[in-house]
Amino acid sequence: MTIESDRSGERQRHESVAPKGQLPRLAPEAYRGHAFVHWTLTLETRATGWLSPAFHHTWRNILLHACARYHLICPCYTLMPDHMHLLWAGTASASDQRLAIGFLRRHLVPALAPASWQKQPHDHVLRESEREQGAFAIIAHYILENPVRAGLVARWQDYEYIGCCVAGYPEFTPHQDDHWLRFWRVYNHLVQAAAQ
Repeated sequence: MTIESDRSGERQRHESVAPKGQLPRLAPEAYRGHAFVHWTLTLETRATGWLSPAFHHTWRNILLHACARYHLICPCYTLMPDHMHLLWAGTASASDQRLAIGFLRRHLVPALAPASWQKQPHDHVLRESEREQGAFAIIAHYILENPVRAGLVARWQDYEYIGCCVAGYPEFTPHQDDHWLRFWRVYNHLVQAAAQ
């Protein structure tokens, strides 16, 4: 059985079967355009030992290319010792997060070795109600608070492997007091510019 979204964003079941070992996916259109998606990328057997400042640098570089190539911005991400959380927002009708996540995973393979990806990432396509400021903030803080819940730090602000990625705005960081206000301004600007 596969699950798809209708126009309201509610998931509906359709009679077909996902291939064995794969998670059910929404229709490809759910990941295109101005979609907001929370991605969780996990390592096979929850492998550890790959997370380092060098990997973080590589991650940021490839993430920037994925964002630029597929018209996305990343308001926040968190790299945990055995998995990664990433929030992406499409800024143009040409945005395609399924292609972007494939690009990101493929180009990170050498940096992860000998660890490897789980067969496919988990995703949560945000509904319209989850994109409202209060609900969106809850999802973003869930991503940022992962190191606190895991007992790695007392405050997420002290964790080394947290950030965001907005091409053209290298100074952006979730640590700034006005980060979310600036994020929404830049997001709206990019969406308007892409529509012209």
